[in-house]
Amino acid sequence: MSKLYIVATPIGNLSDITLRAIETLKNVDLILCEDTRVSKHLLDHYQITTSLTSYHQHSGEGKIKSLLEKIKAGANLALITDAGTPGISDPGNKFIAEVVSKIGPVCQIIPIPGPSAIISALSICGLPTDKFLFLGFLPHKKGRETLFKRIKDSEETMVFYESTHRIIKTLERLSELIESDRKIVVSRELTKKFETIYRGNISQVLEQVKKDTIKGEFVVIISGK
Repeated sequence: MSKLYIVATPIGNLSDITLRAIETLKNVDLILCEDTRVSKHLLDHYQITTSLTSYHQHSGEGKIKSLLEKIKAGANLALITDAGTPGISDPGNKFIAEVVSKIGPVCQIIPIPGPSAIISALSICGLPTDKFLFLGFLPHKKGRETLFKRIKDSEETMVFYESTHRIIKTLERLSELIESDRKIVVSRELTKKFETIYRGNISQVLEQVKKDTIKGEFVVIISGK
């Protein structure tokens, strides 16, 4: 039976990769990645010479079909993302679904756990984490206000990703909606050189973010009402 390994890779610090991940990436027949240039940097660091091929959100049906054929022929593949755990707010989940639905009986799907920006941020937030709701990346337009209302009304901790270009606008909108005593933690550039954690109420965090250099992706965590 062929194997498809879902391998988590570092979200910043290359030392965060697991020994099992390194061993897996060395031994599979092919590695699927978002951007071969990004992944080659990681592979070169650990002297991994396995062949790479790109698989991302714009990969067509032809590419998916050829990868499925490799698995059916007996190849063992690894799926990685540019950073973190594949399949979480990531196009990898589409490929996993294709494998399950089209060739499931001939392929074992195996998780190789490791770094995740969501879990890393939650682990240091100091807010209730026995229950939380993850919203992924907020939509740019359609449905955005609906999710803001959901955050406003939630009694559980809410978590979502936001980009450099929208973080201030998002925090400004939230400051108009949520109560001033609700706690918020915003994590920027997790495990990288300029990792920064902002804590406080919405107004305090908004001011901190505005004063800082805005770059990288953000994980936003908001306490329930």
